[in-house]
Formats: sequence, C-alpha cells, structure tokens
Amino acid sequence: MLIIGIAGGTGSGKTTVVRKIIQSLPPNEVAVLPQDSYYKDSSHLPLEERLQLNFDEPAAFDWDLLSTHIKMLKEGKTIEQPIYSYLTCTRSEETIPVQPREVILIEGILALTDEKLRDLMDIKVFVDADADDRLIRVISRDCVERGRTVQMVIERYEQVLKPMHNQHIEPTKRFSDLIVPQGGNNQVAIDILTNFIGSKLGISE
Repeated sequence: MLIIGIAGGTGSGKTTVVRKIIQSLPPNEVAVLPQDSYYKDSSHLPLEERLQLNFDEPAAFDWDLLSTHIKMLKEGKTIEQPIYSYLTCTRSEETIPVQPREVILIEGILALTDEKLRDLMDIKVFVDADADDRLIRVISRDCVERGRTVQMVIERYEQVLKPMHNQHIEPTKRFSDLIVPQGGNNQVAIDILTNFIGSKLGISE
C-alpha cells in the first residue's frame, strides 16, 4: 500500500492531479480521502458563528481522526469517512465506507501540515500554481458551483485565502518530495509521479 499526500493552494489543480493518477492505474486501485471531509464538527456552535469559521487554517481539521483512519486502512480495515456539509458547517450522521486499496490519496490544502500524518505518507506532493491562476480558478468555481458573486470571491480571497495560503499552505512546500508546477497542466511531472507509483506497485506500462 502506498500512502500519498497531495497538498497545494485552493485552485492549484490538486483535483486534476488526483484524477490523472486514478486514470493511470487499474480500476479499484485507489481510494481518495479528501481532507475537507475531516473538518471538525461545529454543531455545538450557533449557525452565525459556524458561518464565520476559518476553513483555511490547521485548527479547523480533525487531524487525529484522519491519522487514525490512515492507520486502520494500512491494517486492512474499512473506515467510515465523515461527510461534512459546507451549508451547515457540521458533520452528517451518515458516513462513507472506504475499503483499503493499493493507493491511498490524501488530498487537501493542508495535507502536509501535520507531522504525524506526514510520517504515515510514502510520497508527499505539493501542487503549485501561480497566484493569479489560482484566483481565476477560484472565481470560476465559486461563481458556478457556490453561487457567489465575483466581488464576494475576491473579498474572501484577499481577507482569508491569500493570507492563510502565505501563512499555512505555502510553507508546507518544503516537506514535499515532489513539486508539480503549473498544477494539473504539468503532464511531465504527473507522468513522473504516476510512473513512480506504477513501479512501486509492480505495474508495467
């Protein structure tokens, strides 16, 4: 089993890199654990306070649960992955069963932040992208998928995303084994990564 952490700023292309890794491997070889599923439950707070939470800092995540789930998967055990709702800022009572696979991908903006979690990883990847490119992707995504206006997205970027990126996300680049510049558009870097994974699993082209 290979445990791979994939970090990088919002809009950097992490999802594209994950998709290309999955496409490069035989079916049912990969399980993806989105870090977003492991936000701390905030149901004990009033809704007004929940809506003001900072989702881009390490304190927002339940690192212990994520590490425990990785250890369970390595032991061959099925886990119950949480489901987090951005609408209510709470965990659902329902969970998603995730079975052990040959490759476990931990994907999220702060996937390389926690030392205990990093120690469980075999490969640490940082998906890098120019700040302007990331902002454009965030605007496109949030306006279409989350119903926000361009002005709302820009204000959130300036007040939260940019300072949190500089303070918490960018510094984790030094922990990575591989940096993927230009995000999901860097096919050479993705090929290097997927070929490495294939060689570790004994999968030939």
